[in-house]
Amino acid sequence: MTANTKEAPVHLWLKDLGADASVEGVYLVKDKRSGVSRKGDSYLMLVLSDKSGEIEARVWEKADSLSARFKTGDMIRLQGQVTSFKGQNQVVISDLTVAEGTVDPAIFLEASPFAVSDMIAGLREILRDMEETHTRAVIDRFMGDTEFMSRFKRAPAAKNFHHCYLGGLLEHTLAVCRLASDVCARYPSLNRDILLAGAFLHDIGKVKELSCDLQIDYTDEGRLIGHLALGASMLDEKIREIKGFPAELAIRLRHLILSHHGEYLFGSPKKPKFAEAFALHFVDDLDAKLNALGRILERDRE
Repeated sequence: MTANTKEAPVHLWLKDLGADASVEGVYLVKDKRSGVSRKGDSYLMLVLSDKSGEIEARVWEKADSLSARFKTGDMIRLQGQVTSFKGQNQVVISDLTVAEGTVDPAIFLEASPFAVSDMIAGLREILRDMEETHTRAVIDRFMGDTEFMSRFKRAPAAKNFHHCYLGGLLEHTLAVCRLASDVCARYPSLNRDILLAGAFLHDIGKVKELSCDLQIDYTDEGRLIGHLALGASMLDEKIREIKGFPAELAIRLRHLILSHHGEYLFGSPKKPKFAEAFALHFVDDLDAKLNALGRILERDRE
């Protein structure tokens, strides 16, 4: 006798919802506000999301009792109907509960289109030719840190602007390393080891700055300290493990992390002060902006 297996229901992506469609599924509540109609009745205004996009929703009936069941940031299981209001689709919710049990993070978090194993292999290949012993040693300390690498492989590179998806930090770091290597080939006066080390290290603090369980958000460390200071602190921890690490090299590596945003206005406590720091800022900015532009153009095509 074969046991019956219950298949998980197919998720209805928000971007695919058309007018008059029935909706039943789990969505993230990104925003929740209450209002009062002209008749004096309470209602709820919500913004729902999954990784395909966002949609506004309304609760007209039983607003007070349903509101008590959830808060902003919750995953809710809802039933409703798509309606059109002023040319925009919105979901009118008839019933909802907080989603119980395990929720598939793939519903809410986009992932890099590139395989993690391929990106790690690419990163190791481009970094393996570093010649300076101490620079190589500090990179090896990070690459050999199982806990760090586990977070590094999964982390996004940002909450909103660029590479804002699982594996985004790894994808961005690999791209910046490749650009840095190309720049060194064109400008041989640059110290390749220093620039490649900066390319690998520049955003390491983002593994602590951002959380990515069912949505990307800032951690307390991210809000209060930020990834530049966090990254410099993480670098210092590794340097202390390496006997006889040159003080001048340590200062330069810290500077690469702290100055890579380029301007005080963009959060760097120091502007770039040497050639490799300028180069790192420009290749980092180039990859971030082209990724963001590509995502905008892709959404426009859809």
